[in-house]
Amino acid sequence: MSASASTSTIVFQTRQLTKIYDLGEVQVQALRGVDMELYRGELVVLLGASGSGKSTLLNILGGLDIASAGQVSYLGRDLTQATDKELTEYRRFHVGFVFQFYNLIPSLTALENVAVVTEIAHQPMRPEAALALVGLQDRLDHFPSQLSGGQQQRVAIARAIAKNPAVLLCDEPTGALDSATGIVVLEALAQVNQELGTTTVVITHNAEIADMADRVIHLSDGLISHIHRNSHKKSPQELHW
Repeated sequence: MSASASTSTIVFQTRQLTKIYDLGEVQVQALRGVDMELYRGELVVLLGASGSGKSTLLNILGGLDIASAGQVSYLGRDLTQATDKELTEYRRFHVGFVFQFYNLIPSLTALENVAVVTEIAHQPMRPEAALALVGLQDRLDHFPSQLSGGQQQRVAIARAIAKNPAVLLCDEPTGALDSATGIVVLEALAQVNQELGTTTVVITHNAEIADMADRVIHLSDGLISHIHRNSHKKSPQELHW
């Protein structure tokens, strides 16, 4: 994160963000009034146990879900008032997503999987450049079945960043990987954050991963329990679990 990040542009701001799911006769309150800011260029970990609300929060930030109450703004624009069409354009042009499972198209090579996204972006990276940034410049013509799980996840990261998004939202990106492979994937995310200045949000239940973040936002039972800034930010190579 840049030295000026603490005073830089607020990318996301939430105020009393609430989400209630109606499950028949039962209501589940996934978020209970979340207030926070995320800043341009920082790498943030949302840390919490299963059911803490972190995936719901990420999905609302990414325009994949809408809040029941409260407000979320992106660069000063109120997403809670956006139409379906506006949210589709927001997701397409401003946000890159990385999920636990890679969702690559099996019949396309790594290069072609990334190129699918660049064809609908305003100012995309070259697919080759995106794959090089995650260390896969020698795997361009490989199909997903010819790649390891970690390599497939790095293709998914390349696909997410190839459209040059302002924000990269990652939901348990190492959840399906062993520790050694997961660290390679986290190295790719750190590289993207450092080289492109992409605001990067990683949600995880793994407290060890939090050590690589600029800030860690702890969630519990739909609320932020506390936020801390890492005085010493570890490199992914220093992590182990």
